[in-house]
Amino acid sequence: MNEALLQYIWQYSLYQPSGMTTTTGEETTIIYPGRKNTDSGPDFLEAKIKIGTTILVGNIEIHTNSSDWVAHGHQQDEAYKNIILHLVYNNDLPGAAGNVPVVELKDSIPNNIIAQYAALINAPLQVPCSRLLPAVSDITKYSWLSRMLAERWEQKMHDWRDVLHDNTGDWSTLLYWRLAANFGFKVNTPPFLMLAQSIPINILAKHRENLFQLEALLFGQAGMLGEGFAEDYPKSLKEEYLFLQQKYGLTPIPPHLWKFMRMRPANFPTVRIAQFAALVHKSLHLFSQIVSINNVKDIIPLLQVTASDYWNTHYRFDEIQKRMIAKHLGLSSIYNIIINTVAPVIYLYAQEHGNEQEQEKALLLLDNIPYEQNNITDLWEGLGWEAKDAGQSQALIQLHNNYCSQKRCLECAIGLQVMKSGPYEG
Repeated sequence: MNEALLQYIWQYSLYQPSGMTTTTGEETTIIYPGRKNTDSGPDFLEAKIKIGTTILVGNIEIHTNSSDWVAHGHQQDEAYKNIILHLVYNNDLPGAAGNVPVVELKDSIPNNIIAQYAALINAPLQVPCSRLLPAVSDITKYSWLSRMLAERWEQKMHDWRDVLHDNTGDWSTLLYWRLAANFGFKVNTPPFLMLAQSIPINILAKHRENLFQLEALLFGQAGMLGEGFAEDYPKSLKEEYLFLQQKYGLTPIPPHLWKFMRMRPANFPTVRIAQFAALVHKSLHLFSQIVSINNVKDIIPLLQVTASDYWNTHYRFDEIQKRMIAKHLGLSSIYNIIINTVAPVIYLYAQEHGNEQEQEKALLLLDNIPYEQNNITDLWEGLGWEAKDAGQSQALIQLHNNYCSQKRCLECAIGLQVMKSGPYEG
């Protein structure tokens, strides 16, 4: 038993209420357990209970042992003056809370609740409750997934709002930075974001019509034009960049940040930078277009780009390939960008403008994109819970990374249903 579990049991009434009495023998009825306090102070606020014939309204403090009241120094804290009940698992120090009524909950908690919790916390599994997932109701699972998707986006929004604030509400810059980070596709996300932040969007706007100059700026700022080259194209890029660098006072990022190892050539950062240059060339001011679109089918063409001709025979500078392959941005990559950048940006824009209908439309975009296939979605599929679309796969990733792998079962709606179920061996 620990305090977090005891609070959980109290919050969700996972105890036997009949026959409950205070330690002095007075009959106790819980009318309302209170609102869980997430700040400092008593654990539950605005509770309503009946002790004997007296109805009390106020706060409740919960401890594993009654002696914790003294150990935590509550007897000297004004925040604990309006306590109507001291709820404990074990009353090891009678009178610790002075005249505050005490209820010892030890004999009122069903054995299976503690056993379930122990099994979940000690389960050597990536998903602790995996063996009981089939018994969890669909309404619980899918309503919790909706919560997970919203939570995942809210975590993104926190940092993105800071970007907006720092750039005086410039939505185009936010989209430009987030698209660049997305083009890094995890492995090269940090340097790609640094690259975008090293070139103000207004500089790119001045050269939007000239793809060669855009490549010179982007590859130069990426630190990839500092060496000598054998081929004419990278030589020309370097020459152009040196002129533009001096003109705008630019400082490139360190080239060692880029990762090439253990990557498919099509995902090399050189190819991705060339594709990003093509996207800027095609539509630098993409934001005004995407916020007016309500379906995936119309967003896809905006992101369909191909790297310049030089890259038909190259994956890296000065390394020619025999087979000619146009370096298109693939559909799976486009879906990834819509999932991780476009839809969340549309959602944030609608949220900042108080438009709930547009927020819902942004969420619905993911309903029309196939679910992502990775080791996490494969894990869930193996447990019989296959994502139906990208929204659900994003939610399952959030659930795994932020709850299951951290064993935050007490904070999960699925964990709650499992805790209420029958005996379980993890």
